[in-house]
Amino acid sequence: MVSSNELKKFQWDHGNERKNAEKHDVSKEEVEQTFFNQPLLLLEDKAHSQDEQRFHALGKTNSNKKLHITFTMRGKFIRVISARSMSKKERGFYEKANSKI
Repeated sequence: MVSSNELKKFQWDHGNERKNAEKHDVSKEEVEQTFFNQPLLLLEDKAHSQDEQRFHALGKTNSNKKLHITFTMRGKFIRVISARSMSKKERGFYEKANSKI
């Protein structure tokens, strides 16, 4: 698992940035906000980490929009693969995990 204290800089692929905005209605700014807001759950994605280690972040934007973000680390940079609104199941998991903190 990655510590949220380590996550400070972003590296964007313009195709992924455009896809997140057009397909999922999630802006680059909303994604970046999520990494600085608490609570933020960070989970390793072992199923999709063949070529490089991938992670999932469950968190919220400044306007309380709950997002599921898939990303990888490139050095000290967060490279966002995809971002979308949390599913109903993910929101339940997020709320349950945060109630224990």
